Amino acid sequence: MGYTDQRFNVNLSILFTELPLLERPAAAAAAGFSAVELWWPWIETPTPDQSELDALKKALDDAGTQLVGLNFYAGQLPGPDRGALSVPGEESDRFRANIDVAADFAASVGCKALNALYGNRVDGVDPAAQDELALENLVLAARAADRIGAILLIEALNKPESPRYPLVSAPAAIEVVDKVNAATGLGNAKFLLDLYHLSMNGEDLPEVIEKYTAKTGHVQIADNPGRGAPGTGDLDLAGLLDRLKKAGYEGWVGLEYKAGDRPSAESFEWLPRPQRAAN
Repeated sequence: MGYTDQRFNVNLSILFTELPLLERPAAAAAAGFSAVELWWPWIETPTPDQSELDALKKALDDAGTQLVGLNFYAGQLPGPDRGALSVPGEESDRFRANIDVAADFAASVGCKALNALYGNRVDGVDPAAQDELALENLVLAARAADRIGAILLIEALNKPESPRYPLVSAPAAIEVVDKVNAATGLGNAKFLLDLYHLSMNGEDLPEVIEKYTAKTGHVQIADNPGRGAPGTGDLDLAGLLDRLKKAGYEGWVGLEYKAGDRPSAESFEWLPRPQRAAN
């Protein structure tokens, strides 16, 4: 089966970044894709002007692209930050201010998955206090997602590139997923399974897939080493996606890789054009 039986979407925060944000949906559509995802696009503010939200909605609509994943405000990303929700003080406040803004925007474009990055450990702050704050904020985010019929995603990152991020294994992220679901009773917190990050952590990917597919709400891929397109590294991504499919995963597979020195549109030769448009 390989790549033939998947629903792919393009992450417009890592691909097509050579273009302004509002031109990226059309570029993805021109490359043959009908679904996209985004990190929070306004890294300076959790509460952009409504005109900016409207402009992004128009760009998505005009391109005929469906937004299938959106991050909540996550601080400086790309940059040094890895989320805001467990960072006491101003960043936690900014995350809370963003919750309904992000959820309402997602609802306006029919996006059904919201990703909440946990945030880095802070010097001088008790990790247990950060975890307590994180759970409070994740409960709020899960309720907002539920209000619009969406899921809340919890992502594991990789320790070499995110050494201060506490969720650097599949079990660590799953533990938070379970805590949020226990606290809300909603069951809409899910695991964001990123094969690149988990491989960077040295995890047994077939075992992760076997154990956690039932709790997985979204998948992202990039090859390793290098975080490039499939085929540029050593991962058997086609085989791993087959395993996910056989384990019952039917959701989206986000292309969250770096195009390298070439234009993003040239980085999709591994995926035949007829398989790019989401069925």
